[in-house]
Amino acid sequence: MRPFRIEIPEADVQDLRDRLARTRWTPEIPGQGWQRGVPVDYLRELAAYWAGGFDWRAAEARLNEMPQFLTEVDGQTLHFAHVRSANPAAIPLLITHDWPASFALYLPVVEALREDFHLVLMSNPGIGFSGPLTAPGWTTTRTAGAFVEIMSRLGYERFGVQGTGGGGATAVEMGRQAPERVIGTHVNGHLTFPSGDPADFDGLTEAEQDRLRRLQEFRDDKMGFNVIQSTRPQTLAFGLHDSPAGQLAWIAEKFKEWTDQSAELPEDAVGRDLLLTNVSLYWFTGTAGSSANLYWEMAHDPTAWAPKPQSTVPLGVALGVTDITVRRFAEREAPVAHWTELSAGGNFLSAEQPKLFVDDVRAFFRGL
Repeated sequence: MRPFRIEIPEADVQDLRDRLARTRWTPEIPGQGWQRGVPVDYLRELAAYWAGGFDWRAAEARLNEMPQFLTEVDGQTLHFAHVRSANPAAIPLLITHDWPASFALYLPVVEALREDFHLVLMSNPGIGFSGPLTAPGWTTTRTAGAFVEIMSRLGYERFGVQGTGGGGATAVEMGRQAPERVIGTHVNGHLTFPSGDPADFDGLTEAEQDRLRRLQEFRDDKMGFNVIQSTRPQTLAFGLHDSPAGQLAWIAEKFKEWTDQSAELPEDAVGRDLLLTNVSLYWFTGTAGSSANLYWEMAHDPTAWAPKPQSTVPLGVALGVTDITVRRFAEREAPVAHWTELSAGGNFLSAEQPKLFVDDVRAFFRGL
């Protein structure tokens, strides 16, 4: 393991600004709002702030307040921040994000969590400074094994795991692979699905039926990103890698759709500077393509959707108001020891509702 600091060359920062200034803006059908995608006027204004108002150096300095490291596992360089607690009873906690997030989205919760946890904030393979990918095959199973190995290298024999969205699948898989070491798995924005058995739908509560309605809506109207990233990620990569406006639109749309809908705009949910810090990490590291390839791996992994044995590691679930998780489906993955239905927050809970996130993580691990 070698220490790492983020030091983006000034030429790259200026190149970003120059490219944004030269953006060829697409026309659009007037009056459509967000229903056909990101509105042009909104993105032009956000891109102008990225180029002329957003302070990357301030964001970089804030990220560098956390000790960071690089290490190689199975041929892939992996990046993480390691923030140790002064609490002698602190629990080691690995945190794994989803797409299109990054370790930056946990900045709002680091100081509060470090009171009780030694934090290992991963950059997932192929994203940010854990990318680009150097080889195919980085499935959820392989990623989980790599993260367990990192905890071994850090000297943590027993530890907890927290995962958001797709990171929740990695977290549960870590419990399957190392049940004697993982003391508990906490997830939010967790994805669970019916098995196909009609009995799955017997006796569902009104709230559970509403979650399944949102799941169906997602499959019918919001899966375009998944389809292209699961089938032709390399073709998509040419546009996103060359155009910062394209990269911005691709990520900002998900922050609009996956955050608490009481927020009118993506930055109303997570803050404009934090949103752009996250997008900047994808841009400066050139990992739009390799992050998309992670979807290809899942779609082409024959074990990804096959039935798996239930993990024996206790599972804690925090549900934001946009979540689609049904408890009986989550129980198939692991024994649910903690279940919280929150009054606010969406998929990016650590950035949207930091206090709710911290309180629920603490409550789960204290209850074990």
